[in-house]
Amino acid sequence: MLTVPNVLSLVRLACIPVFLWILFGLDSQAGAAWFLGFLGATDWVDGYVARHFNQVSNFGKVLDPAADRLLLIVAVGAIIIDGSAPPVFSALVVIREVALGGALVVLTLMGMERFDVSWWGKAGTFSLMFAFPAFLLGHSDFPGHQMFEVLGWVFGIPGLLFSYYAAFTYVPIMKRSLREGRARKATSHMKETLR
Repeated sequence: MLTVPNVLSLVRLACIPVFLWILFGLDSQAGAAWFLGFLGATDWVDGYVARHFNQVSNFGKVLDPAADRLLLIVAVGAIIIDGSAPPVFSALVVIREVALGGALVVLTLMGMERFDVSWWGKAGTFSLMFAFPAFLLGHSDFPGHQMFEVLGWVFGIPGLLFSYYAAFTYVPIMKRSLREGRARKATSHMKETLR
């Protein structure tokens, strides 16, 4: 469990209050934007380390997307409160993350087996983790802020489309994983009973 990628994911989770403090406590949109962009970039780093140094773990496969989802929900919620990102676009991101996260929790409790995040899901999250810092910079007094607002849309539209496409492709996977998980649990229970 205590691998470098997992530690990076835990550090990313621990940095959520720091992001909120920079945005609201220091009232620094630019500082919060750069910090959030840095946190988004570390998501790529822990995946790279896990694959290239043989540190992929089942715990990490659950922790990493959970950390991404929580960071995205909290960050986007804070940015909505700050008024720095388009509200409808932001709401669509939060709705997708909350709905998918809730479904995964409920179905896992019902016996669904874990499955890997798809490329589309990873690409969507990665793009959105750069879109929202760009929107923050676009509403700050940082030099060239107008360009960053455009970049927010450049990253944001594909990110939103990728993330929703991934969510729809997860539906049959979740159904199959739930069916297989329940069947495996029933078989295991039957073997225990026969003993």
